[in-house]
Amino acid sequence: MKLRDVLINSAEQRPRAGVRLALHLILLVAFVLLFEFAAVLLIVATRGGVESMQGQVLQAASVLLATTFSVQLARRFVDRRSLAGLGLQRERAGRDLLFGIGIAGAMMAFIYVSGLALGWIRLEGYAWQAPATDWVPDILDWVAVFLMVGWYEELLNRGYWLVNLSEGLNRVLAALITSIAFALLHANNPSASFASTAGLFVSGLWFAYTAFASRGLWLPVGAHIGWNIFEGVVFGFPVSGLTTATLIRQTALGPELWTGGPFGPEAGLILLPALALGTLAV
Repeated sequence: MKLRDVLINSAEQRPRAGVRLALHLILLVAFVLLFEFAAVLLIVATRGGVESMQGQVLQAASVLLATTFSVQLARRFVDRRSLAGLGLQRERAGRDLLFGIGIAGAMMAFIYVSGLALGWIRLEGYAWQAPATDWVPDILDWVAVFLMVGWYEELLNRGYWLVNLSEGLNRVLAALITSIAFALLHANNPSASFASTAGLFVSGLWFAYTAFASRGLWLPVGAHIGWNIFEGVVFGFPVSGLTTATLIRQTALGPELWTGGPFGPEAGLILLPALALGTLAV
């Protein structure tokens, strides 16, 4: 077999899936370095801090730009396919986004109500008990961050990677590989553990299922956005180890095995019935 046949799919007149993924990875790394360098310069110029809320918004924006541009270029010049081919059909965007956000909200409400009923959560108060200037700006900043994170993580994981791996291998292997990658991308988050990595792997499988079941990417994008916002901003849980501004102030009291402790519900067994509920809804 010639080297060209190993690298190029002659029938499709484009690189094979593994080559496409490798070339996109090069593009992604280059764009991440470029845009994160620009973000750091902007943070320094405005005398902010990398760990400040402004810094986190700018870093999320830099990754969003890097991911979006790298995927667009790879789809056009490497995959020789349209961006819509990743499951981004415009006619279904609004419906699937709202449905995904609604499912995630119901799943997180189930976790919160279950925690209250079992005595695993102590309610401390509400954000609106303080002046709006004390909490509204931070709430809006975190919503902006989670909107961006939901888009670029799904575009990468359940979009570019899942589609190309499905074409090169099959759907089952593609779901397993992308879910492993999704879990490992969060392995350095605060309070990460084996339990949190396992939980995120299972969550990745669920997001892959929503993409396959809906035949598109908008539903998992909506579910990812909704999960993070309802988990942190609304119900006051840690979001994959991150502490956010919250509308409901609460303290976790239950067993870490079930609640996930400082990492959040993704590291606890409470995640499993919530994902089962989400699967039935889809």
